[in-house]
Amino acid sequence: MPRLDEAVDRLRAVVGGEGVLTDAGELLVYECDGLPIAKGLPAAVVFPTDTGQVSRCVRALADCGVEIVPRGSGTGLAGGCVAFDNGVIVSTTRMTRIESIDVENRVAVVQSGVRNLSLNQAVGALGAGGAERLRFSPDPSSQSVATIGGNAATNAGGLNTLRYGATTGHILGLELVLADGSVVRARAGALCDGVGADAAALVCGSEGTLGIITRLWCRLTGAPRHYRTVYAVFGSTGDACDTVSDVIGAGVVPAAMEMLDGAMIRVVEEAFAYGFPPDARALLLVEIDGVDAALDEQLERLVALCHRNGAKEVQQCADEAKRAELWRVRKRAFGAIGRISRSYCTQDACIPRSKLPEAVARIVGIGEKYGLRVSNVFHAGDGNVHPILLFDEDDPRQVQRVLAASQEILEYCIGIGGTITGEHGVGVEKLHLMGKMFNPATLDTFGRIKRVFDPLGRINDGKLVPSGQIRIELVRPIATNVPGGAL
Repeated sequence: MPRLDEAVDRLRAVVGGEGVLTDAGELLVYECDGLPIAKGLPAAVVFPTDTGQVSRCVRALADCGVEIVPRGSGTGLAGGCVAFDNGVIVSTTRMTRIESIDVENRVAVVQSGVRNLSLNQAVGALGAGGAERLRFSPDPSSQSVATIGGNAATNAGGLNTLRYGATTGHILGLELVLADGSVVRARAGALCDGVGADAAALVCGSEGTLGIITRLWCRLTGAPRHYRTVYAVFGSTGDACDTVSDVIGAGVVPAAMEMLDGAMIRVVEEAFAYGFPPDARALLLVEIDGVDAALDEQLERLVALCHRNGAKEVQQCADEAKRAELWRVRKRAFGAIGRISRSYCTQDACIPRSKLPEAVARIVGIGEKYGLRVSNVFHAGDGNVHPILLFDEDDPRQVQRVLAASQEILEYCIGIGGTITGEHGVGVEKLHLMGKMFNPATLDTFGRIKRVFDPLGRINDGKLVPSGQIRIELVRPIATNVPGGAL
């Protein structure tokens, strides 16, 4: 049996009394991440401030037989940082030091609790050193609060993924605390060498199941100096989706290409009053960047393709303030949903771009089948769809309808050549679908990798990879726990 009291005493000896939470009211904050359906109250939350403290905390928890769950800011959307079975959360949010920014070699070394936006602000603040032309490219919508360690653990995407790639391509090396408290470095050092297996790439996207990331060596890349930003209004989602494939097929690869359907347009317009037509059925937000002399020709092709697919209006955001506000509106779109719904579940799948028109229609149809409102805002250029299912989490019937609809959406996406996640990860939400994505031999290989890093299943077990020790079941018969079994 886990020795929780002993574990908490040892944690306090490492970080001090103020660095450990055990009060039930305070722990409620940590019962879920951005997926409100998967909840579990941790036995405690501990806040180390450096790698050494993380190592000692992990060793104490392992010695006492307690489940260990890494957590950054909790902005995940798949239940990946939720503690079950009286687990203890190791939070990295007090590990906020930017240790160095090497402009000449384009590397920043940061603790894992540094916020994504904070790093870019620090790089930009160097000014005369030339760093104003550099940036850390990954930009998830939650970048103002999401930690870089969490970005790496989930291989987060974002608006720039289409052209610049997901987080794993921007992490040169990292430091990791294993389940026994030992500390390893993967391709991390002055040269960020490539000697040996690329363990850093393996850890990126492992969702905290292999260890706790404590420090990262981040690649800094040149920030674009020139760009063109437009939004196009369409009378149907199908026309907008067709435009996505046509633009990329024509050789124009935008830095970002986002789509909002009519329901989402109305939500953000009511919240932020940007000036979008309230009767629009679909909106494409597109930004191209690069050499200034080449951008006008690309812009002409982009606008022509929008009109060819029936765009009612195409607006260029030439004013920098208006452009910045446009992208702020896009990044705040998910939060705006709270104005119209008690709860929402943001799904995440990636499909071939050519399948977008039929997929969006099918997703809306699945929502209607289960009596759910669905709105869409997603990374269209990547084929990364994010249908948002609206519901009331206090109604168990609605919860199960959401889970059933989500499963049908994801199985449909698999069936047309897609995946069960584009950027949010598997966590516990999609664990039951891993067998539909991968054959037994592949899943067994994933499990073997997990056991190499964590032989006893101490760290974030039961997430991403099926576990023999912890099983969380979210999807149940739709009438479960409903009085009389009525819908």
